[in-house]
Amino acid sequence: MARVLLVEDDPTVADVVGRYLSHAGFEVDRAGDGHAALALAAECSPDLVVLDLMLPGLDGRQVCRRLRERSAVPIVMLTALGEEADRVAGLETGADDYITKPFSPRELVLRVQSVLRRTLAPPPAGRGVLRAGSLVVDVAARVATRDGESLALTVREFDLLAFLMAHPGEAFSRVTLLERVWGWTYGDASTVTVHIRRLREKVEADPTTPVLLLTVWGIGYRFEAGVSASGVTASGVSASGERS
Repeated sequence: MARVLLVEDDPTVADVVGRYLSHAGFEVDRAGDGHAALALAAECSPDLVVLDLMLPGLDGRQVCRRLRERSAVPIVMLTALGEEADRVAGLETGADDYITKPFSPRELVLRVQSVLRRTLAPPPAGRGVLRAGSLVVDVAARVATRDGESLALTVREFDLLAFLMAHPGEAFSRVTLLERVWGWTYGDASTVTVHIRRLREKVEADPTTPVLLLTVWGIGYRFEAGVSASGVTASGVSASGERS
């Protein structure tokens, strides 16, 4: 049973969302403010955090930033602010997804399930290791390194990077990436833009002059060709069963 930390100061919203999550099979812990959220996250080690943006004490962005300093736990942010700049700001602090109030509790459950399906699924066999110079992504183990140092990628960031590296030289629109990487049939395309920006800060030597994650004007993004897929799984066995 996956454990979800619900951080919401409105008792009515917390009760409704908590019941929907519980009925969907999640174990739910609740916190009503930012300080309580950080303390509870340290205590219960949730598999995912549903985080309201507007909180007393520490607001949602501050909580998200502090969680990101110590964990890659997936974060779905709830926001009553509908402006794109506000949504982007939430994503830039490290949130994996966001839902704007008022929202359907069922939609929230589906978003949570989507994120956790990727996070908690057993490693797929034969998915291989992707390499681009010093950048190495082990898809099965869900580990990314650059110059031998582990990269702190969120679930969304890892999935986006792995997808683009698996299709070197191919340009994809933001809408296509939403659908093929995260399975969204709807959503704000600016989500992709923010995640590309965050990825560049982590994988590029100079994020202001990217050489790996390139913008294709009028289309979207592509990963620069030259990446090799080794076909090696975490166990060191290729997809064909031969020892590497």
